[in-house]
Amino acid sequence: MANSDETLFLWINGLVGAMPIVDGAAQIAASDYLAPAILAFALMALWFGESNAEVRLRQQVGVFVALSSMGLSGLVVFILNMFYYRPRPFVDLDVNLLFYQPTDSSFPANSAAAAFGIAFGIWGVNRKLGWFAVVVAGVYGLARVYAGVHYPMDIVAGAAIAAVVTYAVFRISDLAMPILTTIIKVGRILRLA
Repeated sequence: MANSDETLFLWINGLVGAMPIVDGAAQIAASDYLAPAILAFALMALWFGESNAEVRLRQQVGVFVALSSMGLSGLVVFILNMFYYRPRPFVDLDVNLLFYQPTDSSFPANSAAAAFGIAFGIWGVNRKLGWFAVVVAGVYGLARVYAGVHYPMDIVAGAAIAAVVTYAVFRISDLAMPILTTIIKVGRILRLA
């Protein structure tokens, strides 16, 4: 598997330089700012964007789930990295690097776990916006492979961690619904929800 992962990485990263406009777009898409900002705006749209009180409550719970999934997915990656370290592609291979050189473990991709944690949380309460968020997270992950800082399986593993964590958080949120509803009602009194 590692060999096919490396082969796929080299093919994707080998496209760098063929079209400078794609390289520039990948640099922007792989940055630490664009995808997180888009996903943050998607969360704001969920939080404030619905006039129907029942739907808005469900979507606001989804925001809690998405943020919890992001944080817990990051925690899972952190714990895994205590036991397993995979060097970044640029450490072992001759790559076309379009990004700064992160020093943390390449596997699993923390950036993918966080982005997909938010995206899957959104998808759980709003399919249309959720699909958009999943595409944003996917482009973010692919751009980071293209830019030379992750192997493809790093991204897949980060997304898989996020999927499992988000599923678990949704199940737990069902049990915590009275607490979440109270928090949201207080937020509405304070004009925050």
